Amino acid sequence: MLVMRPGVLAAIGNTPLVELTSVAPTDGARVLVKLESLNPTGSAKDRSAISMIERAEEEGRLRHGDRVVEMSGGGTGTALAMIASVKGYDCTIVTSDAFPEQKRQAIAAFGARLDIIHGEHGRSTYPGLFEKMIRRVEELAGERATFYTNQMRNPDNPRGYQELGREILAQTDGQLDAFVMGCGSGGCFTGVTTLLKDQLARGPLAVAVEPARYRHLTGAHGGVHKIQGFGDGPPGPLFRRDLVDRIVAVEDDEAYDMARRLAREEGVFGGKSTGANVVAAIQVARALGPGKTVTTVVCDNGYKYLADDLFGG
Repeated sequence: MLVMRPGVLAAIGNTPLVELTSVAPTDGARVLVKLESLNPTGSAKDRSAISMIERAEEEGRLRHGDRVVEMSGGGTGTALAMIASVKGYDCTIVTSDAFPEQKRQAIAAFGARLDIIHGEHGRSTYPGLFEKMIRRVEELAGERATFYTNQMRNPDNPRGYQELGREILAQTDGQLDAFVMGCGSGGCFTGVTTLLKDQLARGPLAVAVEPARYRHLTGAHGGVHKIQGFGDGPPGPLFRRDLVDRIVAVEDDEAYDMARRLAREEGVFGGKSTGANVVAAIQVARALGPGKTVTTVVCDNGYKYLADDLFGG
């Protein structure tokens, strides 16, 4: 069902689904990518952010004059800052100087205040930083007239992605054999997969993606990786492990190489998590073979990575 919202918020969702014609295997399933990079802030996180805000408004947990707080390295923080600016809420995002400066600048551009935690090792995926950010945002959450979206535990996070699942169903005419998605909070994977398995008599293969250098889903080992967007810590309660049919681990250099290939060969401009998603989707496409359909997500826009080692290094 189409949800009507005021102004730019009406542009959230209804993104295109396109077929990869160059990087996809010629002897495998076709690979389709959902261009979530075309949401207003250039990220799929617009969906979960608007869901968490609007449900809180409906239930009276967020009122006029309140402040919205969250911790984020970029996508969710930018989405919340944009929505707060449209709806007239103050917004504070706990972040770190270990994340790309461009992402922090985007959050601030929408008028949000940045509460910056120093990243001692200069790496956003370094163990311990995530926990420091949680402690700080929980301190802010205890202040008066403050609504903490709590994206890692808020069920309105995955609920916001169910419409993405409905769009995929409509755009593929229900002909879908696998859905592939990297997991951070688990919101997108859980929301989309729950919808697809519920709506299709023969639910698609649900493939979760994790960094090979930090096996946060399988628990094989931990470590520092460079695929921003997932693998910041162990999966939280929103991640429906029971929905997972297969887990694919992707190396940093595989994700980087694929993100660059997507830009140069497909005209699809995404970041590192997008590269990892497509690497995994291609593995699944080869395994399934011709006549099948695999879908994954372009999580955000490559413009956010022009100054770091993906495109600018």
